[in-house]
Amino acid sequence: MGVSGTLDYFSDLLSNVKKGKKKKQIQTVALKVRMDCEGCERKVKSVLSGVKGAKSVDVDLKQQKATVTGYVEPKKVLKAAQSTKKKVEMWPYVPYTLVANPYVSQAYDKKAPANHVRAVPVTATVSETTMDDNYTNMFSDENPNACSIM
Repeated sequence: MGVSGTLDYFSDLLSNVKKGKKKKQIQTVALKVRMDCEGCERKVKSVLSGVKGAKSVDVDLKQQKATVTGYVEPKKVLKAAQSTKKKVEMWPYVPYTLVANPYVSQAYDKKAPANHVRAVPVTATVSETTMDDNYTNMFSDENPNACSIM
């Protein structure tokens, strides 16, 4: 077996290597699901457990939250949850410490769990108008004609 035999061996070896698919990463997908009772909770849990690649499913009735962990795709999990005929959306809440302006009108939500606000794009910020500026100047300490309450 000379040089040509060795080259043929390596050529066959490399051509037989399976070009497999890229391995999926383990993901956690959180959904907000409208659930009223324990029956709804069981139904959602059983449907989400049937998703291919799901390793664990946690359903929290109080927070209206379903969490699926495993080798899953978020779109497939969302579609499976929608098959239950419940109102479903991706989990919209983040801890308020991660949002620059947590009390801007787009972020604040009375239905959010404790210490959470809606995730909003960075472009949603508090904008000050000239009307707000006029009110600020009206009650300013630097304005001699300002209203003062003692």
